[in-house]
Amino acid sequence: MKYLEKSITEIHEALLNKTVTSEQLIKESLEKSHEIQKKYNAFVTILDNAKPTEVTNELISGIPFGVKDNYSTKNVLSTGSSNTLKDYIPFFTATSIDNLFKKGAVMVNKTVLDEFGMGGTGTTGHTGIVKNPWNPLHMCAGSSAGSACAVATGVYPYATGSDTGDSIRKPAAYCGIVGYKPTYGMISRYGLFPFASSLDHCGVLTRNVEDAAIVVNTMKGKDKNDMTSWDSSGVDLTKTLKNDVTGLKLAYIKELCDIKKYKNADATLKEHLENFQRTLKICKELGMEVEEVSVDEKLLNSIASTYVVISCAEATSNMSNLTGIIFGPREEGKNYVEMIKNYRTKNFSPLIKRRFIIGSYVLQKENKDRYFFNAQRIRRLLVDEWKKIFESFDAVILPVGTGPAPLLEGSKDQIDNSTKALEEHLQVGNFGGFPSITIPNGFINNLPVGVNITGNCYEDEKVLNIAYQLESKMNYKNQIAKENN
Repeated sequence: MKYLEKSITEIHEALLNKTVTSEQLIKESLEKSHEIQKKYNAFVTILDNAKPTEVTNELISGIPFGVKDNYSTKNVLSTGSSNTLKDYIPFFTATSIDNLFKKGAVMVNKTVLDEFGMGGTGTTGHTGIVKNPWNPLHMCAGSSAGSACAVATGVYPYATGSDTGDSIRKPAAYCGIVGYKPTYGMISRYGLFPFASSLDHCGVLTRNVEDAAIVVNTMKGKDKNDMTSWDSSGVDLTKTLKNDVTGLKLAYIKELCDIKKYKNADATLKEHLENFQRTLKICKELGMEVEEVSVDEKLLNSIASTYVVISCAEATSNMSNLTGIIFGPREEGKNYVEMIKNYRTKNFSPLIKRRFIIGSYVLQKENKDRYFFNAQRIRRLLVDEWKKIFESFDAVILPVGTGPAPLLEGSKDQIDNSTKALEEHLQVGNFGGFPSITIPNGFINNLPVGVNITGNCYEDEKVLNIAYQLESKMNYKNQIAKENN
């Protein structure tokens, strides 16, 4: 029996009943890890020496899980999927991971990401491309590609992720699982390698909504080492999952969901938006009200460029410490300036270098107001627009992206202008720090697609409640990826 394809509560019950042991679960997870690594390249490190923990009343005790490799883990290689840190072994563990350890969770591997989280394809990690377990010719999206792949294939019931633009929620959609980033600051970012600090969120990938709530319940908490964290000790994310959703109001944005807006729409996009309309019908059957709202198209079309400017600017600052002098593989040079130049030139991928150039350019004195400050102004307008929607609605519901996972061959980390707002709207959840969850809602061409629910800050329980009830009326809960190619 494959216990790790079950939910956390089912595995916990089996542990308590002694029908399986933590040691057996670890063995199952490690064997599966090696199998998946050969097929899809999901891991940077597999911990064959992982040890069982005591099974207690804590739901996650004794159960294996995976950690995205941009979380610091003491005495365990933590690379950020970058050559610049290919040998880096931290002396401390990220707070959120330590919170899981304290409750008895067992880390069995570190998962591949786009280098330092700066990508949406799962193709720029220093260990190579992560392939989609539903069809290895397609991508997993990024940056939490390895975590999504591992959870989707049943290596364990959950893995951690990070989300700066959509890096948990889009890989979840492409891999047919659940991806949840809570309200900004609910989970401490201490020990997460910073990409863009005002946008970075810690979160989780699971195969059902309840598991996402269980894991984040454990990861969250105020942390003296993260000034942006807040006290959520009075919040139990599992408590209201099964509440009746009758009367709750959902909004979807006309300019993103109306097929008439896309003059060159192909069959895939049409099917994706039709599938979304079927999902809205299920919401209505659950007793929720669903209404169309309108948002200025110019504002929507500014999402992607606003994200690029702000995230690149913050990344340039955050990663200025990657010099090869303090840590990392030191390069040769006549002096320290040349050593740093060689280190950064040789070890960063072309994508990262482009982003650093953008970040440096928009922060130059003569460019700052035109680009960086203007992007901050547009960010505020977008957040205000979503908050205005939340005054009348409980959540915004939208399709994830323009359809299922694209092919790996020929893929580029670039945006199609005709559909860029639909492809990138999840970034608003990071602009505002809003709680946001993606769940699977169908298949197109034998590949999964997802739907996203985003709510107002601190209303995570409501967002999870809506997602849980919607999940209960569809047939994609706890699904395991089945390769089709």
